[in-house]
Amino acid sequence: MNASLAPSPRAEGSDDLRFVLILGLLTALGPLSIDLYLPSLPRIAAGLGATDAAVQLTLSAFFAGLCLGQLVYGPLTDRYGRKPPLYVGLGLYVFGSLVCAAAPRVEVLIAGRFLQAMGGAAGQVVTRAAVRDRYVGAEAARLLSRLTLVMGLAPILAPMLGAQLLRVANWRALFVALSLAGVACLALMVRHLPETATRRTERLSPRGVLTGLGAVLGDRGFRSAALAGAFAQAGMFAYIAGSPFVLMGHYHLTPGRYGQVFGMNAAGLIAGAQVNHRLLAGRGPQTLLGRASAVIALDGALLMGLGLWGHAPLGAVLAALFVFVASLGFVGSNATALAMESQGARAGLASAALGATSFLLAAASSGAVSALNDTTLRPLGAVMCACGVGSAAAAQASRRLRRA
Repeated sequence: MNASLAPSPRAEGSDDLRFVLILGLLTALGPLSIDLYLPSLPRIAAGLGATDAAVQLTLSAFFAGLCLGQLVYGPLTDRYGRKPPLYVGLGLYVFGSLVCAAAPRVEVLIAGRFLQAMGGAAGQVVTRAAVRDRYVGAEAARLLSRLTLVMGLAPILAPMLGAQLLRVANWRALFVALSLAGVACLALMVRHLPETATRRTERLSPRGVLTGLGAVLGDRGFRSAALAGAFAQAGMFAYIAGSPFVLMGHYHLTPGRYGQVFGMNAAGLIAGAQVNHRLLAGRGPQTLLGRASAVIALDGALLMGLGLWGHAPLGAVLAALFVFVASLGFVGSNATALAMESQGARAGLASAALGATSFLLAAASSGAVSALNDTTLRPLGAVMCACGVGSAAAAQASRRLRRA
């Protein structure tokens, strides 16, 4: 790594707690925007006179906006600094949320969700870039593990919060609540988030962006670490897409029991990230990434085997799913830190490429599970196995490159 691009080392004790919390809240806007409104999908369909398939497109539009938005904000944050594009992004997020709240037809709701995601994508890009601006290596991985604690609460709390709001208001209130969350993040960022970019690109042009993106993707160290994390996240999205059909359709869990299982696995992810934070004091992120990705590959193979069995005990399936999701707490932060380590001059663009790669693979994995769904564990196990093997292979390639 170019020494001129490496930030000065910091002890973790000097971390600004507000810096960590604000970055965590910015990152949590994405999962909060997804999970908060999930309990309201049937009401949205009834209220707008739309089909279930049309309402499902609001989720697809959100993922498309997150993917495209990150590619837009990446070069902007390298050119103008981290904060100005974030102002624009959060403003667009608030506007998109209000469009959703006032939508008279499902087509307007779909457009509003796309705008909401395009705005929220700024937080995803800036969080990773800001961490890279201040930390590298194990220090970056430790901070990212701490951020997982903040952002990981969103999938646990959001569905419960959404259900409680629906008891006292209609589904439109959920999007009003999201707009208020965007305003709160914007106010906190203006007052307490420092500008972390110390150098900026000289110009912004389509050719320059494509050249920079090619340089990022051409970096084998970035590519292998990014794929290790992206395949792992794809396994997580496969689990999110397929587990309701398997656990409620095949094993006949009640929605309440499924929610408990989902929350327990999310808690395992958070716990894994915090254990990873402690282990980084004595081990490097490359070592932990390699071991964790090997675990999810083996666990994915176990899930595929249980699926082929056809009559696997529920306890064994739940245990395997828990191990897979909890192990992701060791993969994401270490893979991100390793991928971003050599990208100091292009941290924003690299963050965008990292996020877009993750969402593209996630869309592919969740789409494969949905297309192959037969309410059994077989499709879900096969896709999660493929994701685990892909993550392990990429992590091994990253390890070989660093040794060389």
